[in-house]
Amino acid sequence: MKIMVNGNAYEFENGKNALDIAGEIDKELKKSALAAKVNGVVTDLAAAINEDAEVEFLTAADPEGLRVLRHTASHVLAQAVKNLRPDAKLAIGPAIDNGFYYDFDVDEPFTTDFIAAVEKEMAKIVKKNSRVERFELSREEALELMKDEPYKIELINDLPEGETISFYKQEGFTDLCAGPHLPSTGKVKAVKIMSIAGAYWRGSEKNKMLQRIYATAFATKEELDAYVAAREDALKRDHNKLGRELEYFTTVDSIGQGLPILLPKGARTIQLLQRWVEDTEQKAGYLLTKTPLMAKRDLYRISGHWDHYLDGMFILGDPYDETKECFALRPMTCPFQYQVYLNRQRSYRELPMRLGETSTLFRNEDSGEMHGLIRVRQFTISEGHLVLRPDQLEEEFKGCLELAKYMLGTVGMLDKCTFRFSQWDPENPKNKYEGTREQWETAQAVMKQILDDLDVKYEIGIDEAAFYGPKLDIQFHNVFGKEDTIVTIQIDMLLAEKFGMYYIDENGEKKLPYIIHRTSLGCYERTLAYLIETYAGALPTWMAPEQVRILSVTDRAADYAIDLKNKLSALGFRAEADVTGNKIGKKIRDAQIEKIPYMLIVGDRDMADGTVSVRHRAEGDLGAMSFDAFSALLKEVVDNKEKK
Repeated sequence: MKIMVNGNAYEFENGKNALDIAGEIDKELKKSALAAKVNGVVTDLAAAINEDAEVEFLTAADPEGLRVLRHTASHVLAQAVKNLRPDAKLAIGPAIDNGFYYDFDVDEPFTTDFIAAVEKEMAKIVKKNSRVERFELSREEALELMKDEPYKIELINDLPEGETISFYKQEGFTDLCAGPHLPSTGKVKAVKIMSIAGAYWRGSEKNKMLQRIYATAFATKEELDAYVAAREDALKRDHNKLGRELEYFTTVDSIGQGLPILLPKGARTIQLLQRWVEDTEQKAGYLLTKTPLMAKRDLYRISGHWDHYLDGMFILGDPYDETKECFALRPMTCPFQYQVYLNRQRSYRELPMRLGETSTLFRNEDSGEMHGLIRVRQFTISEGHLVLRPDQLEEEFKGCLELAKYMLGTVGMLDKCTFRFSQWDPENPKNKYEGTREQWETAQAVMKQILDDLDVKYEIGIDEAAFYGPKLDIQFHNVFGKEDTIVTIQIDMLLAEKFGMYYIDENGEKKLPYIIHRTSLGCYERTLAYLIETYAGALPTWMAPEQVRILSVTDRAADYAIDLKNKLSALGFRAEADVTGNKIGKKIRDAQIEKIPYMLIVGDRDMADGTVSVRHRAEGDLGAMSFDAFSALLKEVVDNKEKK
């Protein structure tokens, strides 16, 4: 058989496995290879190849190779737990983006001491370098083998008839698994348990809570150490911890998950962002709207949300009782803003009509998805809808993208953003999407042409479109690497007809417009979370809830400090005065801990000279200057929206 590797052709006998092929090509390649990609499919190195194939050898430098290493590491973890706690029942243990986890059902929760023992046991398993072998069984044989593992039994029973049921074994430990895996446990060079948590079986709160062990693995200790250091920094930046410590937000059990309370600092920062966004959108030709937070189900039936999004909505009343009025809190603003357009007949000369609103939305997210300010059930968004003629589509889409990029760039997040072209899946059930195949193909072709014309570098996300059209999602990663959408721009060729949103063209004929659904800065709560993480709590001066703190050195300077605070407030700056009896060193430390951008230290000499001693949280002592000089410096930093 002919084997192609890196463009080079080799001849081998049928049935030779990838590991032996690597050894004949290059002994170093055999040492570094973790898995093989055979004709595009990732497989074990031990898998026999029986036909002509293109083979790529995967190492830990390849994301797919590292994923195989981590998958095997999850089996090492499971074996270690079973060695120490034979009563533990195995659930699932997949590789994930930053490592892997394994879920266990145990009578007693795992302790810190037990986790330390598990790490030692894993090291022993790795050192033994046991061979990892794959085998297949019939359904009956598989059920018999896993008879003491109820979660594995459930997984086997869920497999469709005819599905291959495969297992992997290593030194007396066997697990139900599709693979692929490393050839031996010894290739798991550097592994570390990161945390433990609770997790519902199959993610449903109706099921039993399991113990989840999160861990990670790398090819070298140096890579592991670098990751651990980066994670420690992430923990320091985590908005869910830092945002609470700095008193930006809190949560209350009696209010509920996903319903955070914005404290004065958080509320002020979001207000500042909101005002800036609204002012910027007004300059870009947006018309401000304010629409209700709820509507009767009739509205959502027209838009399609009732058919496609009912499970994600908060319903007021019985949704299935047609004899009584039923309302729902809005998950989107689009059907409400359309009523502004529909207020009277529109002419082609009025288009594009750009409608913008600071919208509070409600989405019934699963409780397991809640995370600080990033995943919430009530949130506020810079939402907008553009109603336009087909010939205006590309220019208006470009304007939406440029506005979003400007705003994300100004707040310092654009460099870490990626772009995803979210498309429909024509193979999905028909009730997930509105419209015909032809309409979707047309919409996606138009959007692809626009994105290519604008030179947007994007990935494609299949089955991630809205139910009414394709979209461009601007993605951002939190400090732990989890990705969420921060801004979205969607093309909609369907809903205008549902609402009868016609306009009169230049020939006096009725025509249907296109609609762009878009956000400019996205969800304010999520944005605040990302800003806290991006700046480790030290928000740029222009958006900081407190920009200046005046610190009195002596009691005699207290009145002077308060006077300075009042003068800065009169100029529109956010200033506070610390005139407590604490020593100046403590006052400075308190201001530093609270990430206050500027500190004005004033004592007897400053009173006499009419000056202030300026200190910046990052730049340190900036020296003495007049009040006018400092206020001019501060104005320049704020007006230019400098990132300090």
